[in-house]
Amino acid sequence: MAQAATEVLDLCMDLIARNSQTPEDAGCCALLGSRLEKLGFALEWINAGGVTNLWARLGTQGPLFILAGHTDVVPPGPREQWQSDPFVPEIRDGLLYGRGAADMKSGLAAMVVATERLLARRPLRGSLAYLITSDEEGAARHGTRHVVEVLKSRGIVPDYAIVGEATGAQQLGDRITIGRRGSLGCNLRVLGKQGHVAYPEKADNPIHRLAPALAELCATVWDQGNAHFPPTSFQVSNIHAGTGANNVIPGQVDLIFNFRFSTESSAESLKARVHTVLDRHGLRHEADWWLSGEPFLTREAELISAARAAVAEVTGLSPSLFTGGGTSDARFIAPWGAQVVEIGPVNDSIHKVNEHVLVSDLDRLSRIYEGVMDRLI
Repeated sequence: MAQAATEVLDLCMDLIARNSQTPEDAGCCALLGSRLEKLGFALEWINAGGVTNLWARLGTQGPLFILAGHTDVVPPGPREQWQSDPFVPEIRDGLLYGRGAADMKSGLAAMVVATERLLARRPLRGSLAYLITSDEEGAARHGTRHVVEVLKSRGIVPDYAIVGEATGAQQLGDRITIGRRGSLGCNLRVLGKQGHVAYPEKADNPIHRLAPALAELCATVWDQGNAHFPPTSFQVSNIHAGTGANNVIPGQVDLIFNFRFSTESSAESLKARVHTVLDRHGLRHEADWWLSGEPFLTREAELISAARAAVAEVTGLSPSLFTGGGTSDARFIAPWGAQVVEIGPVNDSIHKVNEHVLVSDLDRLSRIYEGVMDRLI
């Protein structure tokens, strides 16, 4: 057990030391692939748009279990605020520091060592595959989304999948993610007519026109949510208008807003309701919508049961089932037909300066992954 714990730590540190700021992979997939190839996995590189994508599979029979994750990380931010170099892993007071320590190089390291340990004990009862990308933290166009489309075209359909995103709230195993809200965004431009502030009758102020419509949008109850999801939320993230002069009515105002929506709403219904409000207020506008992902939910069945049991066995906890947070690549895997959960370390430090993970959690996370696989394949 001590040797396995060291192996997870060593592999995690080796990954952190590779500066894989999105969409760069910096050799992470090659490192992971070399470990998997020694176990008999067949490696395939399904790269696209400058993104590194590794599909590695062992076995041809069902059920097919996928372990999924990403090697890319967000930029470290101000280097001077880090207590150590973000790409030089360092252990202090039982914590492993470095960009990607929690999100999600620890998950990848734990998955690989869990696989090595499982296969050293017995053969698979099915097939195991890895889907690893370097395009999760960025545009997410050429990563998991692309690989899934390629594999779907071959008729490949997975049964189960674990995404190794950081999911713990206070401690490892206190919750697992079984679904995610959808994300729908819009760049909205409201058009008016520029003019002098002293002659408003000769202009058309788009800020004034937008204000009551925006107030209505902010006050709207979009749905009530359900047993698994909170109500859909509408949030404005950016608003901009003006020419830089304090005596000019601008000719347009630009707004960016986002819906995080439950399974009680759809992207099309939300778009239609927004346009109804804008039209009712007589706004001349241009709307550029983008859909980052539809909501999904894994119902309680074999995978969730196995995940609960594995977490309880390793940590003694009964994990809560969570559907909050941002989006993840699970949004591309779930519609493919698989039962999907996300299990990973505590997420308190992800995307922050001095990102870290508890060293003692690394092997425990690996044993959780091994326990889930042991129960299903």
